[in-house]
Amino acid sequence: MFRIGILTASDAGSRGEREDLSSKVIMDMITSIGEVVEYIMVPDNRDDISAVLKLWADELKLDLILTTGGTGFSPRDITPEATLDIVERQVPGIPEALRAMSYQKTNRAMLSRGTAGIRGATLIVNMPGSPIACREYMEFLLPVLSHGLEILTGKAANCARPEK
Repeated sequence: MFRIGILTASDAGSRGEREDLSSKVIMDMITSIGEVVEYIMVPDNRDDISAVLKLWADELKLDLILTTGGTGFSPRDITPEATLDIVERQVPGIPEALRAMSYQKTNRAMLSRGTAGIRGATLIVNMPGSPIACREYMEFLLPVLSHGLEILTGKAANCARPEK
């Protein structure tokens, strides 16, 4: 089982003006691979988001951090930039695959700017702020997430490529 953190970036949510439904979807679905040990909602502030991601990766040594919110076109949507500020290696295949999957459902998927990357032994993945999109992303991502985390954290017994 992996140690997981969920960060929600939302100005309205951090002021108590909006319920955080996206993180609830993620929390309900992620229990199949790990335990959510950290959760926070922060305003759409680049420095605040980066600071939490860095703390969780460096000090708390979480295996996985999932962010929700801040991946759109609004001037305050800066979660991808905050993530890129602190990751050491990008993982472009994850957001590419998520957008491709989502595009099969809505052409608005091309407007998502989410990213993914690695800091130390922590994988960080950005997801939209929509509960529906988070559910779709999680359904698509969960079947492969454990394998990636096992490799990243050194828990993989066999890293051989599976047969198609």
